[in-house]
Amino acid sequence: MAIEPTTGTTTTTPPARAGWSAGRIALLIVGSVLALLGAGLLAGGCGLLWADQTQRDDDGYLSTPTERLEASSYAIVSEPIDLVEADTSGADWLLSEDVLGDVRVRASDGDLFVGIGPTSDVEDYLQGVEHHRLDDVDFDPFRPRYDATAGGPPAAPPREQDFWVASASGPGEQTVIWNPESGNWSAVLMNADGSPGISADVSVGAEADFLIWLAVGLLAAGSIVLLGAAGLIFLGAREPGAPTAVAVAPVTAAADVASAPTVYPLAVTGDLQPGLSRWLWLVKWLLAIPHYILLALLWVAFSLLTLVAAVAILFTRRYPRGIFDFNVGILRWTWRVWFYSYWANGTDRYPPFTLSESSDHPARLAVVYPEHLNRWLPLVKWLLAIPHLILVGLFVGGWGWGAGDEWGAWGFAGLVGILVLIACVILLFTGRYPPTLFNFALGLDRWTFRVAAYVGLMTDRYPPFRLDMGPHEPTEETTLAMTKDS
Repeated sequence: MAIEPTTGTTTTTPPARAGWSAGRIALLIVGSVLALLGAGLLAGGCGLLWADQTQRDDDGYLSTPTERLEASSYAIVSEPIDLVEADTSGADWLLSEDVLGDVRVRASDGDLFVGIGPTSDVEDYLQGVEHHRLDDVDFDPFRPRYDATAGGPPAAPPREQDFWVASASGPGEQTVIWNPESGNWSAVLMNADGSPGISADVSVGAEADFLIWLAVGLLAAGSIVLLGAAGLIFLGAREPGAPTAVAVAPVTAAADVASAPTVYPLAVTGDLQPGLSRWLWLVKWLLAIPHYILLALLWVAFSLLTLVAAVAILFTRRYPRGIFDFNVGILRWTWRVWFYSYWANGTDRYPPFTLSESSDHPARLAVVYPEHLNRWLPLVKWLLAIPHLILVGLFVGGWGWGAGDEWGAWGFAGLVGILVLIACVILLFTGRYPPTLFNFALGLDRWTFRVAAYVGLMTDRYPPFRLDMGPHEPTEETTLAMTKDS
């Protein structure tokens, strides 16, 4: 290290870090998506292996829970079971005993008939007969859904028919064992004498001998995909080893950042643009869609690379510098898009598509690289951050989707969005963005990014519970020094 006597600047020779080219970004994104896919394959393989080895009954069947089926008609019939056609080339192996195995149907509670027959013959038998078709089933809680067909009684009891390939009838528990064959099949539940009003406890099981091979295949595929993902992530995140001389901030400013223990290691700043357009905010959601799509992929990469960094911190107490720079770039990109759109609406300048810092952009973010981190904190930071995460959820809102009676989406607006919307409406009618609302929204955004950096393992400093920069936040000078350092 050499100090220039006339300028007071410091020249150092840290390892060179190549810029984030489109190729490196693509490698990390593709690697992260593949890692997610590989983890899913491994999880699926482990789940199937667990089911195959632990969930079989004494007869070797994997069975559904016993559930109640009831109908006021003469029959309950399943949806057609469409197995591979006999003339399907090379597909008969799916129905072999060593792959699919036998299927078992059990029914009890009454004088019952259970049968499996060709769908065409079953439909002919039930033509003009009042019956219920089992259309769908919800399992948690169990609730069958039926499609009712009007009609009269059957011409003859079901056990007198000769088209059943497997059947059982009588009082008590009835068990049907069926070795599947190619074709279309239907299962039928009736009273043995063909009378109306069916009520029975039913379970269905299968030997499913293919399960172990499917589990092994998923585990092997998941391992291969994860190895490929690890290679792509390594190629994207690695740092070149050649040193180079670079100029950094003046000694005094750099020393202030490095030594001041009260400076939080993340700086988020934003300059409100004078003369904002009154109406552009109405369409920014549309203009920002390309950024939203790319950021969705980048945040998948951020999450998975944070897990990689956690393992590295556990063993080395260091956050891999290539991954750190990439994740900071994602935070920086996100902040520029937030500042442009509905988390600040502080500028009409369209965000650049880059992970690098843009010194002349009104939205800036920098994080000081930690030389050493506590190796155990990554295991509990998510727990320590719960109070902050609750508040951040209120600040930025959220959305999701799920299933109840039907699939649907839900969401709620956060405090930041509400404040910015109010400010935008005022801007629309007055041409002026209220500085108080801007500063309040900016403080909430700053709080959110501090928590993101903490949960992202970029610092061990617990985020402060405050909005403004305060006396111990980085100043403009230290922010520039941090930017040069990061």
